[in-house]
Amino acid sequence: MSEQKTVTFIITRQDDMNSAPYQEEFEVPYRPNLNVIAALMEIRRNPVNKKGEKTTPVVWEMNCLEEVCGACSMVINGKPRQSCSAIVDQLEQPIRLEPMSTFPVVRDLQIDRSRMFDSLKKVKAWIPIDGTYDLGAGPRMPEQKRQWAYELSKCMTCGVCLEACPNVNSKSNFIGPAPLSQVRLFNAHPTGAMNKAERLEQIMGDGGLANCGNSQNCVQSCPKGIPLTTSIAALNRDTAIQSFKNFFGSDTV
Repeated sequence: MSEQKTVTFIITRQDDMNSAPYQEEFEVPYRPNLNVIAALMEIRRNPVNKKGEKTTPVVWEMNCLEEVCGACSMVINGKPRQSCSAIVDQLEQPIRLEPMSTFPVVRDLQIDRSRMFDSLKKVKAWIPIDGTYDLGAGPRMPEQKRQWAYELSKCMTCGVCLEACPNVNSKSNFIGPAPLSQVRLFNAHPTGAMNKAERLEQIMGDGGLANCGNSQNCVQSCPKGIPLTTSIAALNRDTAIQSFKNFFGSDTV
């Protein structure tokens, strides 16, 4: 009987937030259309490394398994992406898995994405609705506007664009491409536009638009193909107009 084909993974591990990272190799039985998540599940089921030593199961995050939730982001062969859509047959081996370096590591491949969620809170990336009574149907959006706004709404807060951006790092408070694009999305909504000036002013200071170096990495790495740099360009125009309104004291929309 011929020897079964295997796939080798070199995984960067970390026991907790304060411990030093280390690498551990694993072999997983190959099967067609195997993705990285399925391989990690196999390692979790039988946590034995390539040396045959019993070890702890690898920790990572996942939820939907169909590239919608954004939870399973990690660096695969040097590129930040979703592990659920990373097919082993399409990857160079051995396959190297690392946690995204932009965010603090909780354990192994699991990260703390609070930095991104806090930025979304800062720019009020939601539609403010009172909720105390039935408001009925909201205002309609022109179809052309709705179509490009829908593209921005595909963001799943996976953090890949922040990982790819050279201006998002431990020495910078730049909020990153995803929260900026959400400012454009919610300012485009007829109800969300009520807070347009407030959102724009949040990105006009330190950590906002001025910190973008226009490297284009974000739009190239986004798994949903969101036009992030188009949003940033549009926000540059909007913030310029808002600065004039602030200076001249205009209260017009």
